[in-house]
Amino acid sequence: MAALASPPTFRAMRTNALTRTTDEIRSYAQLQRQIHDALRVEHPEWVAANGDCPTCDSYESRLAELLRLASPEKDRSVA
Repeated sequence: MAALASPPTFRAMRTNALTRTTDEIRSYAQLQRQIHDALRVEHPEWVAANGDCPTCDSYESRLAELLRLASPEKDRSVA
């Protein structure tokens, strides 16, 4: 008798900064701000005394780069 495979389990990152529902994210800028806030809450050790967060900035830049690479070339601006 073959064993039934259970469906995969997905876990969501839980932070106090992620209290909005997905329906409330209306733009890339809002999503970027939400990710930035969540990173700062999850990793306060990354935040410098002056409030800067170079690691957060690096993550945001990498996400923007990946999104540009994933978008069709016809949608990219020539800058």
